Amino acid sequence: MATSSSAIIRRNCRFAIVGGGIAGVTCAEQLVVECPEEQVLLISATPVIKAVRNVRKITRTLESFDVEEKPSTQLEHECPNVQVIHALVTKLDAQHHKLFLSDGSVVMYTKLCICTGGRPKLITKGNPYVLGIRDTETVKLFQERLGSSKRIVVVGNGGIAIELVYEIENCQVIWAIKHNSIGSTFFDAGAAEFFLPQLQSDTSAENKPLKRTKYTVYDVTKKQKSCDAVGGALGPDWATDVVMKGKAEHIHDIHVEHRCEVEAILTPDELLEQKLTPEGLVLKLGSFDGSWPVYVKLTNGKVYGCDFVVSATGVVPNVESFLPGNQFELSEDGGMSVNDQLQTSLPDVYAAGDVCTCTWTPAEHWFQMKLWTQGKQMGHYAARCMASHFRGELAVLDFCFELFAHVTRFFGYKVVLLGLYNAQGLGRDYEILVRVTKGKEYVKVILKDGRMMGAVLIGDTDLEETFENLILNQMDLSAYGEELLNPNIDIEDYFD
Repeated sequence: MATSSSAIIRRNCRFAIVGGGIAGVTCAEQLVVECPEEQVLLISATPVIKAVRNVRKITRTLESFDVEEKPSTQLEHECPNVQVIHALVTKLDAQHHKLFLSDGSVVMYTKLCICTGGRPKLITKGNPYVLGIRDTETVKLFQERLGSSKRIVVVGNGGIAIELVYEIENCQVIWAIKHNSIGSTFFDAGAAEFFLPQLQSDTSAENKPLKRTKYTVYDVTKKQKSCDAVGGALGPDWATDVVMKGKAEHIHDIHVEHRCEVEAILTPDELLEQKLTPEGLVLKLGSFDGSWPVYVKLTNGKVYGCDFVVSATGVVPNVESFLPGNQFELSEDGGMSVNDQLQTSLPDVYAAGDVCTCTWTPAEHWFQMKLWTQGKQMGHYAARCMASHFRGELAVLDFCFELFAHVTRFFGYKVVLLGLYNAQGLGRDYEILVRVTKGKEYVKVILKDGRMMGAVLIGDTDLEETFENLILNQMDLSAYGEELLNPNIDIEDYFD
């Protein structure tokens, strides 16, 4: 509840950060290192924050880490010059360096960094049967809904959707994707094919990746028709310890619908009015009267009934609270445009993570992709920029922006993405080399004019450091041809 105007609390600080996710907390922790004598104020929409822990350096640009959720008081204990306020920003007066908060207080800052991330881009708003998954709170709601469900529809093809459909048990999943293959955000059709046999095979518990999933794939022949408080984004491996069990025992079916999107979300009455017939799937759902609370009509003409729909179609930058009265320059995706010092178009206002869009000319093998990896990197670099400018200096662009590098796990396999791993921006002027060892590894490299531009490594290949060096050094590999991926050649020693 806001206080009266006569009792407004005024807080003064050198550095203010809005957002308790990975980017915001990393920024606060690094500011403690850069300016240990200065007050840092972190404003979080939720009472828990997300911090990076157990950082493991793999190569110069590649690292893995865990994300820990913890109460804000723990951060204050670890960093005495950091104060955390649980509140929402109601207004920003950038001209006078003021933040107005939902608790009635006003923050006077010298430097401000906006790290509010993104909010789920729902396929439809206001429908009680459509749920977006972004943070811990929405995951808990999903678990509650799933517990009484026998079938759900998942829409989207990114990281959250991939992890969801793999981890869900005791519930049938209809997976609607607009691409030709699963996981196209991260890997190509060849890699998708590598995963599918592993999910269908009857391997022993010690040999299978994580869980065994049955996939039924439907091809498409019909033509398509052409906020509330948000917590920090889910970190890597968020689904590992989350129980995702539905009501239909011993069911673990995933039906994939390719090259389609959601045309309409229908009530049972609307289904009857439009005289539509749902798809009849043979399922062992126990006692079931044949009706569903909601129906999804896809652009391929198919209609599926389900208990609820998960919209995992990405996020939109969470900028709304900062726009009134301020002339921020926004990019095409709605994010705050930032330069190579992570400065927005307004003086002393910075942005990091999913809320911003990088507008500087990037290095040849780097591009922005709104992942937790880059959220951490940008939060760290934003702190360096803020501290440098506070001292009257310029920050040197961090080396992590030289090469796109990301490591994660999908379907139980280690996945490493390096450089232009899907030939981003290369047009048709490139070649691909692929090595596949069934059930063990998938290696793909992108070459242009004999030089490595990107790579996808699935499984424990131990090639990430070698390939990182080959991309950065731009060595001419023309003489090696297909021998570059010859499994009988120890490429690590060869290019050491």
